[in-house]
Amino acid sequence: MNSLTGYELKNLMGKCGQACVSIYMPTHKAGPETQQDPIRLKNLTKQAEESLTRKGLRLPEAKTFLQPAQELIQDGLFWSYQSDGLAVFISSENTAVHRLPCSFEELVVVADRFHLKPMLPLFSGNGRFYILAVSQKEVRLMEGTRFNIKEVKLEGVPENIAQVLQYDVFGKQLQWHASKGGAGKRTGVFQGHGALESDAKDNILRFLREVDKGLRKVIGKETSPLVMACVEYVQPIYKEANTYPYLLDKGINGNPEGLSPQELHAAAWNIVGPHFQKAQDDSVARYYDLAGTGRTSKELQKVIDAAYNGRVEVLFVALGIQRWGTFDSETGTVRLHGEQESGDEDLLDFAAIQTFLNGGKVYATLPEDVPDDRNVAAILRY
Repeated sequence: MNSLTGYELKNLMGKCGQACVSIYMPTHKAGPETQQDPIRLKNLTKQAEESLTRKGLRLPEAKTFLQPAQELIQDGLFWSYQSDGLAVFISSENTAVHRLPCSFEELVVVADRFHLKPMLPLFSGNGRFYILAVSQKEVRLMEGTRFNIKEVKLEGVPENIAQVLQYDVFGKQLQWHASKGGAGKRTGVFQGHGALESDAKDNILRFLREVDKGLRKVIGKETSPLVMACVEYVQPIYKEANTYPYLLDKGINGNPEGLSPQELHAAAWNIVGPHFQKAQDDSVARYYDLAGTGRTSKELQKVIDAAYNGRVEVLFVALGIQRWGTFDSETGTVRLHGEQESGDEDLLDFAAIQTFLNGGKVYATLPEDVPDDRNVAAILRY
């Protein structure tokens, strides 16, 4: 409920019948504004109810269908633990609720599929990243976005180096020296005499391989960047142990033991933020470089067909805009409508979902950041 993995996102992407209700709204963590959040959901649920009746449900059926949202409205404890945004998905088969670290515009969509485009920034430019903090005494994994950070439980991982290393040998070769950090905190660093002796390095490598093994069990299917936080000499040893493809070259140097998640988040964002932005800027530049070669498109009909057939490598799509219509996968025919009609879906959302499912990169961004001043633009694989 408090996070969203790529696997969970994919589970929401299939068709789920005639009535799939998607509700997005901003929420508040504290302050008097929190009292308005259940009222906001109540109003949005009313909008969903009206949409369901227009689809042919009788009013009592629509109210029953939306009962999961009504239960949230009345759950005082639920509203005490919010993030920046709330996404609620209701179908006849299941209900999914996600409190997420990004603020959404109010939106209700009732269609044959869940509407997922507002959540895609969590998987691109301002998306998810991880911090792995390793010190002599503890191993911590944190999951962050541009907006927040939280600790993730690492199961099956040694709690500290001493559980794996031959500590007496380790102690002879490396000494743990306390030093005074910022704000009066006590921090520490490993210090040795010259280069690490081979058996000490081998023991550390063995420990870090166990850490990597546990990490892959938690995030192995993700594609989010990983930032390593540890003393400087451990950075290259961890890279040797690492099997996760998305470990960033640059890490947070220094003993992380005395640092709070918020302090680690600030340090990591200095690394990850430019990484995310550069990737998007490079994709935009590449789009313009390929313009006129047949490897780009800004025509919605062509982009939709290419996305469905796995030909979109990178998609730029505008948030806050819907283009209603239908797509016939057998003929490749796209029909656009000025207003939502029965059987319609947001084709911008459809293009984003198909690109994501086929392994493409999706940048769901502000309309003005989409190349060529369109609602959609794509770099094609071929």
